[in-house]
Amino acid sequence: MLAAKQVRRVAIVGYNRIPFARQNTFYAEAGNKDMMVAALQGLIDRYKLQGMLLGEVAGGAVIKHSWEINLMRECVMATSLNPATPACDIQQACDTGIETAVYIANKIALGQIDVGIAGGVDSTSNVPLVLNERLRNILLTARRAKTIGARLSEFLKIRLKDLYPVAPMNIEPRTGLSMGGHTEITAHYYGIAREEQDAFALASHQKMAKAYDEGFFQDMITPYAGLSRDNNLRTDTSMEKLAKLKPAFDKEKGTLTAGNSSPLTDGASCILLASEDWARQQGLPVLAYITFAELAAIEYIDHRHNLLMSPVYASTRMLKKAGLTLQDFDYYEIHEAFAAQVLATLKIWESKELTAQFGLDAPLGSIDRSKLNVKGSSLAAGHPFAATGGRVLATMAKLLHEKGSGRGFISVCAAGGQGVTAILEK
Repeated sequence: MLAAKQVRRVAIVGYNRIPFARQNTFYAEAGNKDMMVAALQGLIDRYKLQGMLLGEVAGGAVIKHSWEINLMRECVMATSLNPATPACDIQQACDTGIETAVYIANKIALGQIDVGIAGGVDSTSNVPLVLNERLRNILLTARRAKTIGARLSEFLKIRLKDLYPVAPMNIEPRTGLSMGGHTEITAHYYGIAREEQDAFALASHQKMAKAYDEGFFQDMITPYAGLSRDNNLRTDTSMEKLAKLKPAFDKEKGTLTAGNSSPLTDGASCILLASEDWARQQGLPVLAYITFAELAAIEYIDHRHNLLMSPVYASTRMLKKAGLTLQDFDYYEIHEAFAAQVLATLKIWESKELTAQFGLDAPLGSIDRSKLNVKGSSLAAGHPFAATGGRVLATMAKLLHEKGSGRGFISVCAAGGQGVTAILEK
Protein backbone atom coordinates (compact mmCIF):
# COMPACT_ATOMS: atom_id res chain seq x y z
CA MET A 1 0.00 0.00 0.00
CA LEU A 2 1.32 3.43 -0.92
CA ALA A 3 2.02 5.81 1.91
CA ALA A 4 -0.35 8.76 2.00
CA LYS A 5 1.12 11.78 0.25
CA GLN A 6 -0.10 15.29 -0.23
CA VAL A 7 -1.15 15.85 -3.83
CA ARG A 8 1.29 18.19 -5.57
CA ARG A 9 0.56 20.67 -8.32
CA VAL A 10 1.67 19.54 -11.75
CA ALA A 11 3.30 22.06 -14.04
CA ILE A 12 3.83 22.14 -17.78
CA VAL A 13 7.36 23.50 -18.11
CA GLY A 14 8.23 22.70 -21.72
CA TYR A 15 7.03 21.54 -25.10
CA ASN A 16 8.19 20.59 -28.55
CA ARG A 17 6.93 19.05 -31.75
CA ILE A 18 7.99 18.62 -35.33
CA PRO A 19 5.94 20.31 -38.06
CA PHE A 20 2.92 18.26 -39.05
CA ALA A 21 2.92 16.99 -42.63
CA ARG A 22 0.11 15.81 -44.86
CA GLN A 23 0.08 12.10 -45.61
CA ASN A 24 2.65 10.97 -48.19
CA THR A 25 4.51 14.26 -48.40
CA PHE A 26 7.62 15.24 -46.40
CA TYR A 27 7.54 12.32 -43.97
CA ALA A 28 6.52 9.58 -46.38
CA GLU A 29 9.73 7.64 -45.64
CA ALA A 30 9.73 8.32 -41.89
CA GLY A 31 8.28 5.99 -39.29
CA ASN A 32 6.84 6.56 -35.84
CA LYS A 33 10.19 6.09 -34.14
CA ASP A 34 11.96 8.52 -36.48
CA MET A 35 9.44 11.29 -35.84
CA MET A 36 9.09 10.71 -32.10
CA VAL A 37 12.85 10.71 -31.60
CA ALA A 38 13.07 14.01 -33.49
CA ALA A 39 10.41 15.59 -31.29
CA LEU A 40 11.93 14.23 -28.08
CA GLN A 41 15.48 15.24 -28.96
CA GLY A 42 14.26 18.71 -29.84
CA LEU A 43 12.71 18.95 -26.36
CA ILE A 44 15.87 17.61 -24.74
CA ASP A 45 18.07 20.11 -26.56
CA ARG A 46 15.77 23.06 -25.88
CA TYR A 47 15.59 22.44 -22.12
CA LYS A 48 19.11 21.01 -21.64
CA LEU A 49 17.99 17.59 -20.49
CA GLN A 50 20.95 15.71 -22.02
CA GLY A 51 22.05 12.81 -19.82
CA MET A 52 19.24 13.35 -17.31
CA LEU A 53 17.42 10.48 -15.65
CA LEU A 54 13.72 11.35 -15.80
CA GLY A 55 10.92 9.71 -13.87
CA GLU A 56 9.20 8.32 -16.96
CA VAL A 57 8.35 8.99 -20.58
CA ALA A 58 4.86 8.04 -21.77
CA GLY A 59 3.59 8.21 -25.31
CA GLY A 60 1.94 6.24 -28.02
CA ALA A 61 0.79 5.85 -31.58
CA VAL A 62 -2.61 4.89 -32.91
CA ILE A 63 -1.19 3.23 -36.04
CA LYS A 64 1.70 0.91 -35.21
CA HIS A 65 3.69 -1.86 -36.85
CA SER A 66 4.10 -5.13 -34.96
CA TRP A 67 7.77 -4.37 -34.32
CA GLU A 68 6.84 -1.14 -32.49
CA ILE A 69 5.60 -3.05 -29.46
CA ASN A 70 7.91 -1.10 -27.12
CA LEU A 71 7.96 2.12 -29.12
CA MET A 72 8.53 4.78 -26.47
CA ARG A 73 11.29 2.86 -24.70
CA GLU A 74 13.10 2.46 -28.02
CA CYS A 75 12.64 6.18 -28.68
CA VAL A 76 14.10 7.13 -25.30
CA MET A 77 17.18 4.97 -25.91
CA ALA A 78 17.68 6.69 -29.27
CA THR A 79 17.89 10.14 -27.63
CA SER A 80 20.48 11.74 -25.35
CA LEU A 81 18.39 11.15 -22.22
CA ASN A 82 19.90 8.85 -19.60
CA PRO A 83 19.10 5.40 -21.06
CA ALA A 84 17.90 4.27 -17.62
CA THR A 85 14.83 6.49 -18.06
CA PRO A 86 11.78 4.17 -18.17
CA ALA A 87 9.04 4.54 -20.76
CA CYS A 88 5.67 3.09 -21.65
CA ASP A 89 3.16 3.10 -24.52
CA ILE A 90 -0.42 4.34 -24.10
CA GLN A 91 -3.01 4.42 -26.88
CA GLN A 92 -6.48 5.91 -26.79
CA ALA A 93 -7.05 7.05 -30.37
CA CYS A 94 -7.15 10.85 -30.70
CA ASP A 95 -7.17 11.22 -26.89
CA THR A 96 -3.71 9.66 -26.64
CA GLY A 97 -1.72 12.88 -26.26
CA ILE A 98 -3.91 14.11 -23.40
CA GLU A 99 -4.10 10.71 -21.70
CA THR A 100 -0.30 10.36 -21.65
CA ALA A 101 -0.09 13.79 -20.00
CA VAL A 102 -2.70 12.77 -17.41
CA TYR A 103 -0.76 9.56 -16.72
CA ILE A 104 2.51 11.42 -16.11
CA ALA A 105 0.74 14.21 -14.19
CA ASN A 106 -0.88 11.76 -11.79
CA LYS A 107 2.49 10.20 -10.97
CA ILE A 108 3.96 13.64 -10.29
CA ALA A 109 0.94 14.67 -8.20
CA LEU A 110 1.30 11.56 -6.02
CA GLY A 111 5.03 12.08 -5.57
CA GLN A 112 6.02 8.92 -7.45
CA ILE A 113 8.16 10.92 -9.88
CA ASP A 114 9.28 14.54 -10.10
CA VAL A 115 9.48 14.97 -13.86
CA GLY A 116 8.32 13.20 -16.98
CA ILE A 117 7.58 13.60 -20.66
CA ALA A 118 4.24 12.90 -22.32
CA GLY A 119 3.81 12.66 -26.06
CA GLY A 120 2.41 11.01 -29.10
CA VAL A 121 3.22 10.24 -32.73
CA ASP A 122 1.46 8.92 -35.79
CA SER A 123 2.35 8.16 -39.37
CA THR A 124 -0.53 7.74 -41.78
CA SER A 125 2.00 7.33 -44.60
CA ASN A 126 4.00 4.44 -43.17
CA VAL A 127 1.16 2.09 -42.27
CA PRO A 128 1.21 -1.71 -41.79
CA LEU A 129 0.23 -3.68 -44.90
CA VAL A 130 -1.92 -6.69 -44.05
CA LEU A 131 -2.00 -9.95 -46.00
CA ASN A 132 -5.40 -11.11 -47.18
CA GLU A 133 -6.82 -14.11 -45.34
CA ARG A 134 -6.40 -16.60 -48.21
CA LEU A 135 -2.68 -15.89 -48.59
CA ARG A 136 -2.20 -15.95 -44.84
CA ASN A 137 -3.84 -19.35 -44.54
CA ILE A 138 -1.75 -20.76 -47.39
CA LEU A 139 1.48 -19.54 -45.77
CA LEU A 140 0.51 -20.92 -42.37
CA THR A 141 -0.43 -24.30 -43.87
CA ALA A 142 2.86 -24.42 -45.79
CA ARG A 143 4.78 -23.67 -42.62
CA ARG A 144 3.13 -26.61 -40.86
CA ALA A 145 3.82 -28.99 -43.79
CA LYS A 146 6.07 -31.96 -42.95
CA THR A 147 7.69 -32.35 -46.39
CA ILE A 148 9.08 -30.11 -49.10
CA GLY A 149 6.54 -31.53 -51.56
CA ALA A 150 3.61 -30.66 -49.29
CA ARG A 151 5.03 -27.18 -48.81
CA LEU A 152 5.41 -26.62 -52.57
CA SER A 153 1.89 -27.88 -53.09
CA GLU A 154 0.58 -25.11 -50.87
CA PHE A 155 2.74 -22.44 -52.54
CA LEU A 156 1.35 -23.46 -55.95
CA LYS A 157 -2.11 -22.44 -54.75
CA ILE A 158 -1.06 -18.77 -54.63
CA ARG A 159 -2.62 -16.59 -57.32
CA LEU A 160 -1.68 -13.06 -58.37
CA LYS A 161 -4.76 -11.56 -56.68
CA ASP A 162 -3.65 -13.14 -53.39
CA LEU A 163 -0.59 -10.88 -53.35
CA TYR A 164 -2.62 -7.68 -53.04
CA PRO A 165 -2.62 -6.49 -49.40
CA VAL A 166 -5.79 -5.50 -47.58
CA ALA A 167 -6.23 -1.75 -47.98
CA PRO A 168 -5.81 0.16 -44.67
CA MET A 169 -9.11 1.61 -43.49
CA ASN A 170 -9.91 4.17 -40.80
CA ILE A 171 -13.32 2.90 -39.75
CA GLU A 172 -15.31 2.12 -36.63
CA PRO A 173 -15.39 -1.69 -36.43
CA ARG A 174 -18.88 -1.79 -34.90
CA THR A 175 -20.52 0.34 -37.57
CA GLY A 176 -18.27 0.05 -40.62
CA LEU A 177 -18.33 3.84 -40.97
CA SER A 178 -15.36 6.17 -40.97
CA MET A 179 -15.27 9.10 -38.56
CA GLY A 180 -16.08 11.28 -41.54
CA GLY A 181 -19.07 9.10 -42.35
CA HIS A 182 -20.31 9.39 -38.80
CA THR A 183 -19.74 13.15 -38.81
CA GLU A 184 -21.81 13.51 -41.99
CA ILE A 185 -24.66 12.06 -39.97
CA THR A 186 -23.80 14.46 -37.13
CA ALA A 187 -23.90 17.47 -39.46
CA HIS A 188 -27.28 16.45 -40.86
CA TYR A 189 -28.80 15.63 -37.45
CA TYR A 190 -27.73 18.88 -35.81
CA GLY A 191 -28.32 21.05 -38.87
CA ILE A 192 -24.72 22.19 -39.42
CA ALA A 193 -24.67 23.79 -42.89
CA ARG A 194 -21.81 23.47 -45.38
CA GLU A 195 -21.23 27.25 -45.42
CA GLU A 196 -20.91 27.31 -41.63
CA GLN A 197 -18.35 24.51 -41.74
CA ASP A 198 -16.33 26.20 -44.47
CA ALA A 199 -16.31 29.50 -42.59
CA PHE A 200 -15.05 27.75 -39.46
CA ALA A 201 -12.29 26.01 -41.44
CA LEU A 202 -11.25 29.25 -43.10
CA ALA A 203 -10.94 30.94 -39.72
CA SER A 204 -8.67 28.14 -38.47
CA HIS A 205 -6.27 28.63 -41.39
CA GLN A 206 -6.32 32.41 -41.03
CA LYS A 207 -5.62 32.31 -37.28
CA MET A 208 -2.77 29.82 -37.64
CA ALA A 209 -1.21 31.75 -40.52
CA LYS A 210 -1.30 34.90 -38.40
CA ALA A 211 0.25 33.03 -35.45
CA TYR A 212 3.13 31.84 -37.66
CA ASP A 213 3.65 35.35 -39.00
CA GLU A 214 3.81 36.68 -35.43
CA GLY A 215 6.36 34.04 -34.42
CA PHE A 216 4.10 32.29 -31.91
CA PHE A 217 5.33 28.82 -32.90
CA GLN A 218 9.01 29.73 -33.21
CA ASP A 219 10.06 28.19 -29.87
CA MET A 220 7.63 25.27 -30.10
CA ILE A 221 8.75 23.43 -33.22
CA THR A 222 11.91 21.59 -34.28
CA PRO A 223 12.29 21.56 -38.11
CA TYR A 224 12.41 18.06 -39.52
CA ALA A 225 13.03 16.44 -42.91
CA GLY A 226 13.15 19.79 -44.68
CA LEU A 227 9.91 21.09 -43.16
CA SER A 228 9.76 24.08 -40.79
CA ARG A 229 6.00 24.65 -40.53
CA ASP A 230 2.82 22.59 -40.84
CA ASN A 231 2.36 21.97 -44.55
CA ASN A 232 -1.40 21.55 -44.40
CA LEU A 233 -1.72 25.25 -43.60
CA ARG A 234 -3.29 27.16 -46.48
CA THR A 235 -2.46 30.85 -46.27
CA ASP A 236 -4.30 31.63 -49.50
CA THR A 237 -7.52 29.71 -48.97
CA SER A 238 -10.90 31.45 -49.20
CA MET A 239 -14.60 30.75 -48.97
CA GLU A 240 -14.67 30.61 -52.77
CA LYS A 241 -11.94 27.96 -52.92
CA LEU A 242 -13.50 25.93 -50.10
CA ALA A 243 -16.90 26.06 -51.81
CA LYS A 244 -15.46 24.39 -54.94
CA LEU A 245 -14.39 21.25 -53.05
CA LYS A 246 -16.54 18.17 -53.53
CA PRO A 247 -18.05 16.20 -50.62
CA ALA A 248 -15.55 13.70 -49.28
CA PHE A 249 -17.73 11.12 -47.57
CA ASP A 250 -21.28 11.39 -48.94
CA LYS A 251 -20.76 12.15 -52.63
CA GLU A 252 -24.39 13.08 -53.31
CA LYS A 253 -25.58 15.27 -50.44
CA GLY A 254 -22.62 15.48 -48.08
CA THR A 255 -21.35 18.69 -46.49
CA LEU A 256 -17.94 17.47 -45.29
CA THR A 257 -15.04 18.12 -47.66
CA ALA A 258 -11.27 17.92 -47.63
CA GLY A 259 -11.34 21.60 -46.70
CA ASN A 260 -13.52 21.42 -43.58
CA SER A 261 -12.16 18.08 -42.33
CA SER A 262 -8.74 17.48 -40.78
CA PRO A 263 -6.48 15.60 -43.20
CA LEU A 264 -4.55 12.37 -42.69
CA THR A 265 -1.32 13.64 -41.21
CA ASP A 266 2.13 12.56 -39.98
CA GLY A 267 3.79 14.12 -36.93
CA ALA A 268 4.95 13.93 -33.31
CA SER A 269 4.71 16.11 -30.22
CA CYS A 270 5.72 16.05 -26.55
CA ILE A 271 5.47 18.12 -23.39
CA LEU A 272 7.63 18.31 -20.28
CA LEU A 273 5.75 17.95 -16.98
CA ALA A 274 7.23 18.48 -13.53
CA SER A 275 6.66 19.33 -9.90
CA GLU A 276 7.13 22.96 -8.89
CA ASP A 277 10.28 22.05 -6.94
CA TRP A 278 11.89 20.35 -9.93
CA ALA A 279 11.05 23.28 -12.19
CA ARG A 280 12.55 25.69 -9.67
CA GLN A 281 15.73 23.65 -9.35
CA GLN A 282 16.15 23.64 -13.13
CA GLY A 283 15.38 27.32 -13.47
CA LEU A 284 12.36 26.67 -15.69
CA PRO A 285 9.24 28.82 -15.45
CA VAL A 286 5.88 27.22 -14.83
CA LEU A 287 3.93 27.78 -18.04
CA ALA A 288 0.65 26.43 -16.68
CA TYR A 289 -0.72 23.84 -14.27
CA ILE A 290 -2.87 20.85 -15.23
CA THR A 291 -5.63 21.00 -12.63
CA PHE A 292 -8.50 18.84 -13.90
CA ALA A 293 -9.12 16.21 -16.56
CA GLU A 294 -12.12 14.03 -17.36
CA LEU A 295 -12.61 11.12 -19.73
CA ALA A 296 -15.99 10.00 -21.06
CA ALA A 297 -17.45 7.57 -23.56
CA ILE A 298 -20.77 7.55 -25.39
CA GLU A 299 -23.05 4.96 -26.98
CA TYR A 300 -22.80 5.60 -30.71
CA ILE A 301 -23.94 2.32 -32.28
CA ASP A 302 -27.66 3.16 -32.19
CA HIS A 303 -27.01 6.92 -32.20
CA ARG A 304 -24.47 7.24 -34.97
CA HIS A 305 -24.71 11.03 -35.04
CA ASN A 306 -23.00 11.16 -31.62
CA LEU A 307 -19.72 9.32 -32.29
CA LEU A 308 -17.59 12.41 -31.50
CA MET A 309 -19.92 14.01 -28.96
CA SER A 310 -18.66 12.38 -25.74
CA PRO A 311 -16.86 15.61 -24.65
CA VAL A 312 -20.37 16.87 -23.86
CA TYR A 313 -20.39 14.41 -20.95
CA ALA A 314 -16.74 14.87 -20.04
CA SER A 315 -16.99 18.67 -19.88
CA THR A 316 -20.16 18.58 -17.76
CA ARG A 317 -18.62 16.22 -15.20
CA MET A 318 -15.30 18.08 -15.12
CA LEU A 319 -16.82 21.51 -14.64
CA LYS A 320 -18.97 20.19 -11.80
CA LYS A 321 -15.90 18.77 -10.03
CA ALA A 322 -13.99 22.01 -10.61
CA GLY A 323 -16.86 24.23 -9.43
CA LEU A 324 -16.66 26.24 -12.64
CA THR A 325 -18.95 27.19 -15.49
CA LEU A 326 -18.10 26.93 -19.17
CA GLN A 327 -17.83 30.71 -19.27
CA ASP A 328 -15.04 30.86 -16.64
CA PHE A 329 -12.20 30.53 -19.15
CA ASP A 330 -9.86 32.85 -21.00
CA TYR A 331 -9.17 30.43 -23.85
CA TYR A 332 -10.79 27.34 -25.34
CA GLU A 333 -9.04 24.67 -27.39
CA ILE A 334 -11.46 22.29 -29.06
CA HIS A 335 -9.81 19.75 -31.33
CA GLU A 336 -11.01 20.27 -34.90
CA ALA A 337 -11.40 16.73 -36.18
CA PHE A 338 -14.11 18.21 -38.39
CA ALA A 339 -15.63 21.67 -38.43
CA ALA A 340 -19.07 20.03 -38.10
CA GLN A 341 -18.05 18.18 -34.93
CA VAL A 342 -16.89 21.39 -33.20
CA LEU A 343 -19.98 23.30 -34.29
CA ALA A 344 -22.27 20.49 -33.14
CA THR A 345 -20.57 20.45 -29.73
CA LEU A 346 -21.08 24.21 -29.35
CA LYS A 347 -24.71 23.86 -30.41
CA ILE A 348 -25.40 21.14 -27.84
CA TRP A 349 -23.78 23.17 -25.07
CA GLU A 350 -26.07 26.08 -25.91
CA SER A 351 -29.37 24.22 -26.36
CA LYS A 352 -31.66 23.15 -23.52
CA GLU A 353 -33.48 20.74 -25.84
CA LEU A 354 -30.30 19.09 -27.14
CA THR A 355 -28.76 18.91 -23.68
CA ALA A 356 -31.88 17.11 -22.46
CA GLN A 357 -31.36 14.46 -25.18
CA PHE A 358 -28.07 13.62 -23.46
CA GLY A 359 -29.86 13.19 -20.13
CA LEU A 360 -28.18 16.25 -18.66
CA ASP A 361 -29.97 18.75 -16.42
CA ALA A 362 -29.07 22.03 -18.08
CA PRO A 363 -27.04 23.39 -21.01
CA LEU A 364 -23.53 24.65 -20.30
CA GLY A 365 -24.26 27.78 -22.31
CA SER A 366 -22.44 29.60 -25.07
CA ILE A 367 -18.80 30.66 -25.09
CA ASP A 368 -17.08 33.74 -26.46
CA ARG A 369 -15.96 32.37 -29.82
CA SER A 370 -13.23 34.98 -30.10
CA LYS A 371 -11.47 32.94 -27.39
CA LEU A 372 -11.80 29.64 -29.28
CA ASN A 373 -8.76 28.08 -31.01
CA VAL A 374 -7.16 31.50 -31.21
CA LYS A 375 -4.00 30.22 -32.93
CA GLY A 376 -5.83 27.87 -35.29
CA SER A 377 -6.19 24.16 -34.69
CA SER A 378 -6.36 20.78 -36.40
CA LEU A 379 -8.13 21.92 -39.56
CA ALA A 380 -5.11 24.09 -40.31
CA ALA A 381 -2.28 22.18 -38.62
CA GLY A 382 -3.41 18.68 -39.52
CA HIS A 383 -4.15 15.80 -37.17
CA PRO A 384 -1.55 13.06 -36.53
CA PHE A 385 -3.87 11.18 -34.18
CA ALA A 386 -1.72 10.61 -31.08
CA ALA A 387 0.28 13.84 -31.55
CA THR A 388 -2.63 16.28 -31.48
CA GLY A 389 -3.00 16.30 -27.69
CA GLY A 390 0.57 17.49 -27.19
CA ARG A 391 0.08 20.28 -29.72
CA VAL A 392 -3.11 21.42 -28.00
CA LEU A 393 -1.61 21.32 -24.48
CA ALA A 394 1.47 23.22 -25.62
CA THR A 395 -0.56 25.93 -27.35
CA MET A 396 -2.78 26.43 -24.32
CA ALA A 397 0.16 26.48 -21.90
CA LYS A 398 1.95 29.13 -23.95
CA LEU A 399 -1.19 31.27 -24.26
CA LEU A 400 -1.68 31.28 -20.49
CA HIS A 401 2.02 31.91 -19.84
CA GLU A 402 2.06 34.89 -22.18
CA LYS A 403 -1.10 36.27 -20.58
CA GLY A 404 0.38 35.74 -17.12
CA SER A 405 -2.81 34.36 -15.59
CA GLY A 406 -6.09 32.69 -16.41
CA ARG A 407 -7.72 29.39 -17.26
CA GLY A 408 -7.82 27.29 -20.39
CA PHE A 409 -10.43 24.71 -21.39
CA ILE A 410 -9.41 21.77 -23.61
CA SER A 411 -11.68 19.28 -25.37
CA VAL A 412 -10.61 16.41 -27.62
CA CYS A 413 -12.94 13.86 -29.22
CA ALA A 414 -11.81 10.41 -30.28
CA ALA A 415 -12.72 7.25 -32.14
CA GLY A 416 -14.75 4.65 -30.30
CA GLY A 417 -17.13 7.29 -28.97
CA GLN A 418 -14.63 8.60 -26.44
CA GLY A 419 -13.44 12.07 -25.47
CA VAL A 420 -11.33 13.86 -22.93
CA THR A 421 -11.44 17.36 -21.45
CA ALA A 422 -8.89 19.18 -19.31
CA ILE A 423 -8.30 22.45 -17.52
CA LEU A 424 -5.01 24.34 -17.48
CA GLU A 425 -4.47 27.26 -15.08
CA LYS A 426 -1.81 29.90 -14.62
